[in-house]
Amino acid sequence: MQTHNTDVFDESYLEPSYNAAPQSMQPVVRLDAETGRRELAIMRWGLVPYWSKDARIGYSTINARAESIVTNPTFREAMRRRRCLVPADWFYEWQQVDAKTKQAFALGMKDGSPFAFAGLWETWKNPATGERLETYTIITTDPNEIVKPEEGPAIHDRMPVILDPRDFSRWLEPGDPARLPVDLLRPYDATKMRAWRVSARVGNVKNNDPDLCTEI
Repeated sequence: MQTHNTDVFDESYLEPSYNAAPQSMQPVVRLDAETGRRELAIMRWGLVPYWSKDARIGYSTINARAESIVTNPTFREAMRRRRCLVPADWFYEWQQVDAKTKQAFALGMKDGSPFAFAGLWETWKNPATGERLETYTIITTDPNEIVKPEEGPAIHDRMPVILDPRDFSRWLEPGDPARLPVDLLRPYDATKMRAWRVSARVGNVKNNDPDLCTEI
């Protein structure tokens, strides 16, 4: 993997983040437009479509529903031309225990290995300053049996699309716009995942330390 813009690349973005928050700058993997090779790029979480007049739309576009990804005007052009991988070691969800109580969970692979979400990215140009901003979103789909078991309370009614490593190339490559890889936007194999309770401290984005993902 090559690093994008190595002459100005800020390696601080590659330091461990235990509580990545919407609107923060995070690393994603995409294909270089000139070489076709995978590259690492730092983008803001919350997709801003190229046609948007205001970057604040990014507050409501941290996720994109798989069911409408090819028809939603906010995401359909990115789905056709600008797909990416969003690397992660786990992700957080909140389970509604009762009317007043929520329990935080971390979800990841049983073997602790890193994985990648299916993402989309965009370049937006500020109409006032001409400054360019690159942003991304994570696609969500129906939950698997870890996120929503057949018996017992559900952790959530949606989950991020996790891609199998053998599908990375197909997801990233442009391919035929008439045959988009929408079949990859499915729940991940629940037998390979686990969920564990974590501290409610993850609810505060100012907290960013290893204890956040420790099982309680």
